[in-house]
Amino acid sequence: MLLFDLSYRFLPRPRLLLLCGVAFGAALVSIVDGGQLHVGMTEPAIAQPLPTSPSPTPSILSPTQMPVGAATVQQGAQITLNGRSIAVPWMQWRSPTGDRRTGITDAGLQSIMGIQFLNTDNVAQQPFQWFASKASLPTRLTSSLRYLDITDLAQQAGWQVQATPETLQIVTPAAKVMGIRQSKQSWGDRWVIEVDRSIPWQTDFQGQELVLTLEAQIDPALVQPLKPNSGTDRQSLKLESISTHQSRLRLTLPAGLRPRVWSTSAPDRIVVDIRPDSLVEQNILWAPGLRWRQQIVTVGNRLMPVQWLEVNPRQPGLSMKPIVPNPTSMLGTAPLAQTATQNQVAAAINGGFFNRNRQLPLGAIRQDGQWLSGPILNRGAIAWDTSGNTLFDRLTLQETLMAGNGQRLPLTHLNSGYLQAGIARYTNHWGSTYTPLSDNEIVVTVQTNQVSQQQAIAKAGTTSVPIPTDGYLLVLRSNQTAASLLPPGTPLQLESATNPPTFNQFPHIIGAGPLLIQNSQIVLNPQAEGFSQAFITEMAPRSAIGQTANGTFLLVTAYSRLDGTELSLMDMAQLMQQLGAIAALNLDGGSSSTLFLGGEVRDRPPRTAARVHNGIGIFLAPNP
Repeated sequence: MLLFDLSYRFLPRPRLLLLCGVAFGAALVSIVDGGQLHVGMTEPAIAQPLPTSPSPTPSILSPTQMPVGAATVQQGAQITLNGRSIAVPWMQWRSPTGDRRTGITDAGLQSIMGIQFLNTDNVAQQPFQWFASKASLPTRLTSSLRYLDITDLAQQAGWQVQATPETLQIVTPAAKVMGIRQSKQSWGDRWVIEVDRSIPWQTDFQGQELVLTLEAQIDPALVQPLKPNSGTDRQSLKLESISTHQSRLRLTLPAGLRPRVWSTSAPDRIVVDIRPDSLVEQNILWAPGLRWRQQIVTVGNRLMPVQWLEVNPRQPGLSMKPIVPNPTSMLGTAPLAQTATQNQVAAAINGGFFNRNRQLPLGAIRQDGQWLSGPILNRGAIAWDTSGNTLFDRLTLQETLMAGNGQRLPLTHLNSGYLQAGIARYTNHWGSTYTPLSDNEIVVTVQTNQVSQQQAIAKAGTTSVPIPTDGYLLVLRSNQTAASLLPPGTPLQLESATNPPTFNQFPHIIGAGPLLIQNSQIVLNPQAEGFSQAFITEMAPRSAIGQTANGTFLLVTAYSRLDGTELSLMDMAQLMQQLGAIAALNLDGGSSSTLFLGGEVRDRPPRTAARVHNGIGIFLAPNP
C-alpha cells in the first residue's frame, strides 16, 4: 500500500541510481532499493523551471507561426475541464490548409493547465515547459487577448478537445497521485507531488492558504491521517479527493512566504516551493511594442519582487489612453480588470486618486483633448500624445470667468470630487446631472456662454441638476458674494490655462503624485503636492509610470520587499530609477495597485484588487 510518508517511501521499483543536486547547493547521490529512498531532510535538487534570459525556440512540437488572417470558426468564454466549468476565453479557426486549430488565452492556459512560460523575444511564438514537454505555441493576437494554439500540445498530451457553440470541452487522460513528500530547505519548505503522468493543475489563494487542484485521482491512503512522529508538518496540509478525475491539496502558507509551483519529469512531479523569493523572472514579448516582465530587483541593498510592462509608444497599432469605468459619468468605481475589459484594452495599470466613499476623481484625467476631471493641489501628472512625446511635471489648471460687468472670477476646480470654498465648474463629462456634494451650494446653469438660472440647494445629495450639453454648471461653495455677480442673463467668457503651459498641448493626461523623477533625478517632494503626513510616511504597495531614455514607458507595480516590509515613496522612486526611468510618477497605491494584461490581473490574486476610478490602458490594433 502506498503511504503518505515524508521519510520518502515510495512504491517498490527496481534498484536505481539517482544523481541529484541539492537546491542551490552541492550534489548528492541516493540509492532507491526496495521502495526506500534514503535521503536527509534536504530535498534533492530539481531542475529549475524557468530560465532568466530569452530562450531559443524549442522544436519538440515543431510549431509554425500563426497565419495572419486565419478565419475564426467559433469562440467562447467558458471551458469545461474534466466536467468542471471554468471561465476562460477560447477560439477555433481554420488554417490555410483547412485544419481546425484551437487556441486558449495565455492567462487561461497558465491558470487551468499549470503551463510555465519561458522568456522570449519572438512575438509569434510562446515557449513553454510542462513536465517533459518543452516547446513553443504559436500565438494569435486580437485587440485585447493573446491566444495560444494548443492543437499539437493537446494531441501529444492525449487531451480530448471538442467545441460546442458556447463551451470548449477538454477531457484529459485518467491519472493518479502516487506520492507526496515534504522537505525543509534553507529558504522554506518544498512539497513534491508525484503523479503517474503529465496532468493539468490549478492554483488559487484563499487568505493564507494555497489551494492546488490536480486533474488526478489521489490514492485513498494519502488522505488518511499520518502516524505520530511521521516527520511532517501535517497540520499545514489538507488532502481532498473530489472525484475520480480530481483531487485537491490545501497548504497553509507561513506569513511572508509565497509558493512557486512548477513541474518536472522523470518521474513526473509537481513541485511547490514555499519561499520569500517565489517570483520567477519573466521577460516575454507579449505583442509588438508590449513586453511583460517580472524580476526580483535589488534596491538599496534590499531585494524587491517587481512586475511591470514595457510599452513602446511609437509602435504602429499601439496606443495609450486614460480609461474610466463609466464613459458617460465621472461617478463610479470598478475593479481595473472590469474597466480594462469594457474598454477592450490589452493591458492596463491603475491610475490616479479618488474618493472611495463618493467614488469621484481627485486628480487630472484628460482623454482625447477633453478634461474629464481637472488637477488638484499642484500634484504630479504625466501627459503624452500619439507620437510618443511626454511630459512629467506638477500640474495646475487655472480657469477664470469674465462676466459682462467686467468682473473676473477665478474657478477652483473642474469636474472634481475635491471640495473647496469658491467656484467649481462641471461639464457634461461629469455626467448628465450634478448632485450637490456639500450643504448650502448655489448651482448656476450656463448655456451658450450666458447664465440661464440659479438654484440654492440646502442639503448635499439632493436635487440633481441637469448639466446642459451647450454649457456647464458653476457650483458656488461658501461664496454668496459671487452669486450676486451671476444673475440670469449675465454673459460669460471662459479663460483656461495650464501651468506649465506645455501640458495643454497634450491630448492625454493622468494626475496622481507625488512626482518621483525628472531629468534622471529624484525630485520627491510630497509636501509641495499637498499630501498628508500620514500618506507621506505610509508603507504600502506601490504603482508608478515612468519613461526610459529611449522613450519606452514603464508601468510598474511592487508590493513588498522579500523581508515582508512594504514600500515607501522613496523606495518607489529608487526602484523606478533602478529600472532605467529618467522620469516617473507615483500612481495610486495600496489595494489599488493592479497590473492587467491579456484579460487577467497578473500581479496579485484578482479578488484582492480594490475598485478604482481610473487607469491607463494600452490599446492594440488587431491583426488584419
